[in-house]
Amino acid sequence: MVQLFVDGGGFMWPILFIFIIGFVFVGERLYHLVKGLASDEEFAINVANTLDKFDTIGIDLVAMSVNDLIVQGAKPLLFLDYISINKIDLKKLKAIIKGINKGCNQSECELVGGETAEMPGTYEKGKFDIAGFAVGVVGKNKILNKKKIKKNNLILAVPSSGLHSNGYSLIRFLIKQKKINIKNNKFLKSELLKPTKIYVKEVMKLINNNLINGCANITGGGLSDNIKRIIPDKLSANIDLNKIKSSKIFSWLKNNGISDKEMLKTFNCGIGFCLVVENKNLKKINSFFSKEYKPYVIGKISKDKIKVKLNGSINWYQ
Repeated sequence: MVQLFVDGGGFMWPILFIFIIGFVFVGERLYHLVKGLASDEEFAINVANTLDKFDTIGIDLVAMSVNDLIVQGAKPLLFLDYISINKIDLKKLKAIIKGINKGCNQSECELVGGETAEMPGTYEKGKFDIAGFAVGVVGKNKILNKKKIKKNNLILAVPSSGLHSNGYSLIRFLIKQKKINIKNNKFLKSELLKPTKIYVKEVMKLINNNLINGCANITGGGLSDNIKRIIPDKLSANIDLNKIKSSKIFSWLKNNGISDKEMLKTFNCGIGFCLVVENKNLKKINSFFSKEYKPYVIGKISKDKIKVKLNGSINWYQ
């Protein structure tokens, strides 16, 4: 390689200079991209460290994978985790794994293994990262695809348990701006580490009974960005925001100056999952859910070129 560079002569030096500048630029952009993507997870872990409570983030880790699997119609089979940490802390690790186990039980899947890496040169004292993935299975005729969604299907909202581990970057900004001490705030202590609702048991029963045509896991990007992925061409999800039942954490966020537009773009706003169903199946569907997570109608599928139409506004103070 060196000989090829020498043989190339003097004009190779400007090429090398441009390559180095380009490499540095790409590296810097990738650093900030990864940093931005990790910020929600980083803040959740910081909160767990601050409050010395680690079991619920284990449940969240499982929920992020399995709630996405069931959107495809797939039943979760197994889960693997990865924990990287400054120094092994048995109390902390036991709590995290306890949460992961609980999440797997709620998902009716097996925790088949994982890895824990001690990395003192990478992480500061007390810092750690967790990651994981789930594998599921679905029969060809059970895959939930866009073709099953038809005009006049109803859109049902299934309530969330809270933030569902999304929007933490904005919450961190608010907490810093308002100089809030989380340890002394009973409400935020409860809400920030409230585990994500896992919808596997209920949704798999609906799929096995052929009661739904499509579904969406409402996470980052909010209601509009997540539901548009399942809407076929020439059809539209018409959603009435007036019908959405929000919860206290979103009232708190709204009270702290976040606009409706930002709320809808960043948070689930009280809806953790959406179902697209036929009207005739509504009663049966409701029978599979507990009172706390009973689905309710927020819209329907109609003909239109615009994938999602949001009408009205959410009443944040119900």
